[in-house]
Amino acid sequence: MRAMTRVLERARALEQQGAELVVGDLIDSASIARACRGANLVLVAAHSLFGRGKYSSDAVDDRGHRALINVARSEGVARLVYTSVLGAAPNHPVDFVRTKYAIEKHLEASGLDYAILRPSAFMEWHAHIFIGKSMLENGRTTVLGSGTKRRNFVAANDVAQLAVTLLTSPAISQRIVEIGGPGNFSNNEVAELYAKTAGIAPRINHIPRPLVSLLARLTRPFHPGISRVLRVTSLPDDAFSEVFDERNLLQKYSMRLTSLHEFVRNEVEVAQRSASAMA
Repeated sequence: MRAMTRVLERARALEQQGAELVVGDLIDSASIARACRGANLVLVAAHSLFGRGKYSSDAVDDRGHRALINVARSEGVARLVYTSVLGAAPNHPVDFVRTKYAIEKHLEASGLDYAILRPSAFMEWHAHIFIGKSMLENGRTTVLGSGTKRRNFVAANDVAQLAVTLLTSPAISQRIVEIGGPGNFSNNEVAELYAKTAGIAPRINHIPRPLVSLLARLTRPFHPGISRVLRVTSLPDDAFSEVFDERNLLQKYSMRLTSLHEFVRNEVEVAQRSASAMA
């Protein structure tokens, strides 16, 4: 197993599990070629949603991924699994998601054997880092916009499990597979779930949508990545769908999906053990 990384120290955990680390960068085609040389299967899971400058989304998510697919084809890679995003479409209101769709199309036309994985919002980031972590550390959290839109959250381990299946199952070919967790929840409900599980009052601050929209415009010249995320949260609830029904997935693939309640309970237990150890 080989893992391409820009910074070796960030991938030492993979090395400890037996991976060969290769320094590479999606904006450097020569390094991509070195990483792909001799590889039979390739999993692509990088993105630059928050990127700017030379690591802008256009540079990484678009041109970098096109280069990777082209190099994989020229190096004789047998199969490539691309991590896209739930809801990828050519007319999506978010440019990042439109780019994901464009790369899907490039992969489909490449001649490579492929599978496309479309996960919903990762629990580790969208539920914990953006909402729950501050609730556990400070007893309050801030939600951008109204926080009423229902969306789906998925555990990274579940996505990884399905990615391995797609990589190693020849019968699953030229296919788009969507994955999400059980149930759909608003950001307000996520915050309330963290508070209830931790046994504290759910103190939630909201930044109104008009202000979020203004911040998105003001930050765009300085940090397009942050501006992009702010704009997403400033859109109306019905601008695009983020819900998912897991039943179709479970009918086709034998796997257990992590529930948001289970994930939050684990994060709360970890935080409480850490607090006890420091007391």
